Amino acid sequence: MTQSELAIHFFLQLAIILAVCRLVGLLARKIGQPQVVGEMIAGVLLGPSLFGLLAPHWQQDLFPKGPSMAIIYAASQIGLVLYMFLIGLEFDTDLIRHRVPSAVSISLAGVTTPLVLGCLVALLLVQDEGKFFAGGVKNWQAMLFMGAAIAITAFPMLARIIFERKLSGTSLGTLALAAGATDDAISWCLFALVLAVFKHDPMIAVLAIGGGVFYVLTVLTVGRRLLARHVGQRAERQGSVSSPMLAVILMLLMCAAWFTDFVGIYAIFGAFVLGVAMPRGVVATDVRRSLEPLVTNFLLPLFFVFSGLNTQIGLVNSVGLLLIGLVVLAASVLGKGGACYVAARLNKESVRESLAIGSLMNARGLMELILLNIGLQAGLITPTLFTILVMMAIITTLMATPLFNRFYGRFRKDGENELTTTPPVLAPATEGAAR
Repeated sequence: MTQSELAIHFFLQLAIILAVCRLVGLLARKIGQPQVVGEMIAGVLLGPSLFGLLAPHWQQDLFPKGPSMAIIYAASQIGLVLYMFLIGLEFDTDLIRHRVPSAVSISLAGVTTPLVLGCLVALLLVQDEGKFFAGGVKNWQAMLFMGAAIAITAFPMLARIIFERKLSGTSLGTLALAAGATDDAISWCLFALVLAVFKHDPMIAVLAIGGGVFYVLTVLTVGRRLLARHVGQRAERQGSVSSPMLAVILMLLMCAAWFTDFVGIYAIFGAFVLGVAMPRGVVATDVRRSLEPLVTNFLLPLFFVFSGLNTQIGLVNSVGLLLIGLVVLAASVLGKGGACYVAARLNKESVRESLAIGSLMNARGLMELILLNIGLQAGLITPTLFTILVMMAIITTLMATPLFNRFYGRFRKDGENELTTTPPVLAPATEGAAR
């Protein structure tokens, strides 16, 4: 295709992607699931698993391999960076400080147990060389990857559920946010280590760890003060974020994404940390109001579709592969939800709060898909394992809201906001943002 033809084709792809994601997302919300679940499923439906099965020629014509997919991928990465920046804007570090001991113990349980179970599953999978992991992947690399894939939490989705249920200032909400954030940080560090060694260059690991630590410390100390002085104070005086100021913020965001991607810890981390460092008040409110509708309703669905286009359920075409899928699912649920529940109980949390924490921490959602796509693009895993893990991510994400409502949503404690089992109606700006 010429550049003009690619652009015209991209517009058609966008129209169909947005229509299908909206339709399936609305159906998901009808049954009490967040919009993200519908978009994850919509991505699979548009890929070879359904659309490609029913109308393979149309599917290939609409989503041909080559430059067209590269455009979708690039646009989806912009959406991811913007979305993780918005999640960072909503992250309240003050709440986290008050529950550090419990959060650390729950996080460690939610990482170590999945890591052990993931290692055992990986040892089973690497026996079939080249079927699940690419050639050249060492046993310990496969073990760490599976551990990270099972241990990761859908932190953005967890944050949105807590916000929607009005739990942001409660004991449960604070503990779940702290544990989820710590869990994801540890899981991504493990994954970064695997990728660094897989590329046979120790300097990659040094650059990733050193560059990541330097970036986080710089942005959350000096960067935060400079942003407060030159962006926060000016916005407060003006009463809003001006267009030039928004342009500067977006420029800083792109620089943050570039730097963390360059050092090897990926653009989404740079975006999230910059969001955490941004001034609250007028800045956070205006930036969210300006960006959130476009990001959640337009750009982010592209990522789910891109993941779906790489998911081929038909690859899991034997009883043996189905059994492996069930083993991975069981290890994921027991290793994550079960371990976090036990750790919460050992920290003297109530039964219902412990069950609620376990159900929230068990969801994978967007973060799992990001990790899997990076692993697939890097040649670490095969499309077969990618598909198995995507299905695990969808199922555990589907489980989160019903289990949370079952264990916690029907009850009310004195001093807490009332919770209901009916999903709340989101404002237009945040509809579909429950990632």
